[in-house]
Amino acid sequence: MSQPTKKVILVTGGSGLVGSAIKYVIETEAPNSRFGKHDGEEWIFARSSEGDIRDPAATRKLFEKYKPTHVIHLAALVGGLFKNMKYKLTFLRDNTLMNDNILQTSYETKVEKLVSCLSTCVFPDKVEYPLDEDKIHLGPPHESNFGYAHAKRMVDVSNHAYHEEFGCNFTSAIPTNVFGPYDNYDLEDAHVIPALVHKCYLAKQNGTPFVVSGTGKPLRQFIYSRDLAKLFIWQLREYDSIEPVILSVGEDEEVSIKQVADAIVKAVGYEGDYRFDTSKADGQFRKPASNKKLLSLIGDFQFTPFEQALDESVQWFLQNYSTARTGIKPTAPKS
Repeated sequence: MSQPTKKVILVTGGSGLVGSAIKYVIETEAPNSRFGKHDGEEWIFARSSEGDIRDPAATRKLFEKYKPTHVIHLAALVGGLFKNMKYKLTFLRDNTLMNDNILQTSYETKVEKLVSCLSTCVFPDKVEYPLDEDKIHLGPPHESNFGYAHAKRMVDVSNHAYHEEFGCNFTSAIPTNVFGPYDNYDLEDAHVIPALVHKCYLAKQNGTPFVVSGTGKPLRQFIYSRDLAKLFIWQLREYDSIEPVILSVGEDEEVSIKQVADAIVKAVGYEGDYRFDTSKADGQFRKPASNKKLLSLIGDFQFTPFEQALDESVQWFLQNYSTARTGIKPTAPKS
């Protein structure tokens, strides 16, 4: 009986939110199951410290070290609204360089399949909802993060160009709002769930009010990082198209910011003064994305119930606070 051909799957951004989740799923799902590690597979979770993939030579060195046959490209320069607005060129250039180096090196080293991670910010600012895969290029993205959005959008353009000119099997995923263990909890720069988790934790520790900006009414589709990890593994193994696919819970699973905050209060065990500051702006009320394409292709897939996923995420944060990405430097012991 012939041995299965060895597959080496390189995951860039391997220590981040989604990379850590893929590692968890590969290690905890049953071997040779749909989402578990298969015989003949080697999974490499590369950290940014292993090489600056903005640099073509460093990227080439990384590929020469691991000799990947498949790549999941998650590495990116990411940030909150303030950073995106302030450093538009940096977000554009750094992400463009990373993406170009990963795609070009994958082509040069004959990688069999590459899945890159995009973002819903690639969609036009003025667009008819729900978002779907055919609307990416119908107009310019929102002004606030056009640098990051254009860099990500160009991955889809490049995937098609590499396929048309060289026959490369390069595709991309568009997740909605991701949360889970190993998130970024830096209050200056975090997305809504990790920011509220950290804020609630500090309110409990300090005996201060837990105040949430806005009315709590806006709705969002949140996807648990460990569910998203399974979808990336599915896309790598089973999805056979260059066209991007939205990886998300359904529009019917939107939750309000108030529901999020309520669940965080419960998970953290906060019993103090909890309220909403309605003088602060809410932002966009809803930005629904359709997961019809995903569901039509993947078949039976169970998303983790939101409250369960949130509780697991909060418990991870509470247990790993000292090493989590909080933006708070540990104070040195007094001599």
